[in-house]
Amino acid sequence: MNELTFHFSESHPCGAGHFPGNPIIPGALLLDETLARIAASLGMHHVIWHIKSAKFPMSTRPGDIVHANFSPSPNGEIRFDCFVSGNKVLSGTARGSALATTGSTP
Repeated sequence: MNELTFHFSESHPCGAGHFPGNPIIPGALLLDETLARIAASLGMHHVIWHIKSAKFPMSTRPGDIVHANFSPSPNGEIRFDCFVSGNKVLSGTARGSALATTGSTP
């Protein structure tokens, strides 16, 4: 099992509009950040993620510290769980595929 820790700034721009007076980190942003951190820790670059499942049992808020645990399986899937203050905020399974690059920019 691998572990990561990251946080969303208290002044994260999503807080202003999602939702005023009661800001939360959108689930899509939490999922994207989690998968980006997993990819970086595994040395994966230019990854397309195929999400098999993602559940958000509790909200994440600007300023929260997220603790993520993940483990790659032999079939290529990665299982992950994220916690804030011991409470699960995200769990899921995904598979990463390397994005083909041509070596030149359009």
